[in-house]
Amino acid sequence: MGFIPLAYKGLETNSRDMASHVVKQGKIIFVFVSALNPGNQKFGEHLVKHGDGVKDVAFEVEDCDFIVQKARERGAVIIKEPWIEEDKYGKVKLAVVQTYGDTTHTLVEKADYKGLFLPGYEAPLFKDPLLPKLPCSKLNFIDHVVGNQADDEMLPVVEWYQKNLLFHRFWSVDDKQVHTEFSSLRSTVLANYEETIKMPINEPAPGKRISQVQEYVDYYGGPGIQHVGLNTSDIISAITNLKERGMEFMAVSPKYYRMLREKLKTAKIQIKEDLNKIEELNILVDYDEKGYLLQIFTKPVQDRPTVFLEVIQRHNHQGFGAGNFNALYQVLEDDQAVRGNLTTSGP
Repeated sequence: MGFIPLAYKGLETNSRDMASHVVKQGKIIFVFVSALNPGNQKFGEHLVKHGDGVKDVAFEVEDCDFIVQKARERGAVIIKEPWIEEDKYGKVKLAVVQTYGDTTHTLVEKADYKGLFLPGYEAPLFKDPLLPKLPCSKLNFIDHVVGNQADDEMLPVVEWYQKNLLFHRFWSVDDKQVHTEFSSLRSTVLANYEETIKMPINEPAPGKRISQVQEYVDYYGGPGIQHVGLNTSDIISAITNLKERGMEFMAVSPKYYRMLREKLKTAKIQIKEDLNKIEELNILVDYDEKGYLLQIFTKPVQDRPTVFLEVIQRHNHQGFGAGNFNALYQVLEDDQAVRGNLTTSGP
């Protein structure tokens, strides 16, 4: 995906329980963690239950103590009280808060820390000399992080973010807007005060068949992060290059692009990108009278039909592809059917 190794923590750095590999692209940082010892309860049990998934979504904060104090007063579960880690590059204060399911938020107060990543991490042991020779992926920052819930669990989670982290409602759709013949969903997007963090929360709505949101919850073993949206300023180049590097994306019916071309004839906005290239790459388009967005979704990143990734480009449009949800849902249902999971809903 064009990420470069940033930092490492493991046996060679005197981390005896876990190995952590940190990769970066633009402002996006992923930390891949695995247990080193048999019987590791923190990550061993999580992997058995959920498979590969997002254990923690970290937020960089200005005042860790204040946020933890306010969250505790409002009833949040504090997994780990604020603590300080330090090395020769400075100090970092951290704390961990429980959110939905087994997912957590680590609060990171860096102050003037000068190290590569965080205390305890060192430079990667190995950098693949072939990586710089591959085409650039042009991914810039995390646009949003989506969490899937079971039916009727969305509102309690939304209220948790509003009460404990003082997020506010930014955007929403319901099952009247997002549905196919067989299934549907509801979604509410939460944002922090500055609207630099977006956390959509999804839940399935009752339908004729099991929805892709419920499929996620079933295979993940409860609520969790469904996908991470990665923002780019050049989605045509990004997807062209990602496909050349071997990334697999969901395919859209040609009918979608025939309908899109018809609707754009009377639209108030004009798509700057080449529509033929958009269709060739299977990129979805959503728009309103002010602007548009372009988005595409990868296949699940493991054998379980759970976590996947999104690449998104925005042109004066801060929505989340409501106009594409039905088309996307159809694509997801086609994949569900191949897996044998587009079955009649249970009680």
